[in-house]
Amino acid sequence: QVQLVESGGGLVQVGGSLRLSCVASGGTFSRYAMGWFRQAPGKERESVADINWSGSRTIYADSVKGRFTISRDNAKNTAYLQMNSLKPEDTAVYYCAATLTASVYVDQGRVDYWGQGTQVTVSS
Repeated sequence: QVQLVESGGGLVQVGGSLRLSCVASGGTFSRYAMGWFRQAPGKERESVADINWSGSRTIYADSVKGRFTISRDNAKNTAYLQMNSLKPEDTAVYYCAATLTASVYVDQGRVDYWGQGTQVTVSS
């Protein structure tokens, strides 16, 4: 059983930055692809970024390309989401997710473990 705990959310002004962290425990972190998802009020949860087990491959939603960076440190059992140039439409609860796969893709329907979420609010 893997537990995921996110941190780093908060209130930030438009154009600001935040770094989210997701610490994993209870499993072999390096076996899992990691993904960040977000869910805004009244909207479905959507994928933001994925990273494969080694960190060599990443993919991003078009809405965050060039602004967000996903990374991981397997020695620290931690995945990160660096968010720059934040916009009001980035406001959401952000979740990290782990999937046991060699692929870079973290399919929402095939996630093995979810974190509890962290709120990000971007004020204009």
